[in-house]
Amino acid sequence: MGALMNPDYSWPEPPEGGWTADDLDTLPNLPPHTELIDGSLVFVSPQTRFHVRAVSFFERRLSALAPDELDVLREFTIDIDRRNRPEPDVIVVPAEDDEDPNQTRLPAESVRLAVEVVSPESVSRVRETKPVKYARAKIPHFWRVENQDGRAVVYVFEREPATGSYTSTGIFHDRLKVSVPFPIDLDLTEIWPKRRGPE
Repeated sequence: MGALMNPDYSWPEPPEGGWTADDLDTLPNLPPHTELIDGSLVFVSPQTRFHVRAVSFFERRLSALAPDELDVLREFTIDIDRRNRPEPDVIVVPAEDDEDPNQTRLPAESVRLAVEVVSPESVSRVRETKPVKYARAKIPHFWRVENQDGRAVVYVFEREPATGSYTSTGIFHDRLKVSVPFPIDLDLTEIWPKRRGPE
């Protein structure tokens, strides 16, 4: 039974100043994929089939193309600062020889690429809030993936060192081909094949 339907459930009350990144590991009964944005907990709504297919596609294809020194992780939180611990849909990070199986987050500065697939409830966060925070955290590459009538459109951004903000380097519809952060050539039509329409 959901929290809104359960009279015995009480929402966690934030401390003065808001929650911190450490709280995500200790607060009981948080829904999966809860994020921390500006000290506030952000709960994820049920995902569309497009979102699930797109995240799986980028995780699978980037893993196949990434060089050995890089690793691809799905839905893993990153520490930006004490009050911000978002969870990009897919990240590319350096592979580590001494990986900790109990690790729950990574420092944002280790991320080479962050990929976010837009959901109906996350439009403003992914288009406006998160890119600013990712750029300030010096994540060099950011992709925003949107559903356009069942077809993926990928907006590609690169951090400009002089300004510290992202600049658009391309908008890709059927095929995404870039040379950074490593050579990538993706057939975006594979996310939702033409033989079937979006549900």
